Amino acid sequence: MKKCVAEFIGTFALVFAGTGAIIINEASGGAITQVGIALTFGLIVLAMIYTVGDISGAHLNPAVSLGFFAARRFPLRDLIPYVLSQCAGAFAASGTLRFLFPNNATLGATLPAGSAMQSFVLELILTAILMFVILNVSTGAAEKGITAGIAVGAVIGLEAMFAGPICGASMNPARSLAPAVVSQHLASLWIYLIAPPLGALLAVLACRCVREPGCCGIPRRAARSES
Repeated sequence: MKKCVAEFIGTFALVFAGTGAIIINEASGGAITQVGIALTFGLIVLAMIYTVGDISGAHLNPAVSLGFFAARRFPLRDLIPYVLSQCAGAFAASGTLRFLFPNNATLGATLPAGSAMQSFVLELILTAILMFVILNVSTGAAEKGITAGIAVGAVIGLEAMFAGPICGASMNPARSLAPAVVSQHLASLWIYLIAPPLGALLAVLACRCVREPGCCGIPRRAARSES
């Protein structure tokens, strides 16, 4: 239960700060800027990793939880509770922002600026890069420690900085689902529900190609021979 509460709070903070920056940027006539929005997403993730990483692993993202499960670092029994907690935190954040900014049309929803396929491919690649970094700096299924917070926060900020104006750089189904549902902008939601999980799975395959046997679910040959 404590882990689920930590995921709820962490994802609430992520969506509240990140999409809140988008909303306030619109309300203030661009005072925050795209760079500021990207830094907000990166810094809030960095802060939450240091805050709840030792409790829940600070996944804050259903695609990340799925990636850890595919890498055999995370048990199936915890996957659904984590995803539900993350989505609940995201919806609580979007509901709060709707209360605070009732006239905002999108509530920071991720919307493609170009074609749907362009944003789909971007989201898939961006999430694959993010998950690849997470798998290589995390301990088991936990994003914690000095390197994890800096590396994961930095890659999220970087990707949001250059890809955000085109695809929104969500990389997170919960982050996209909540504002889309609350603001009723559902037409492009499928992109952000399908591409990030596929990208996370692709990252697991990439990790298996570069790391030692056993790091992402492939048993060591010696272990197989012993059995």
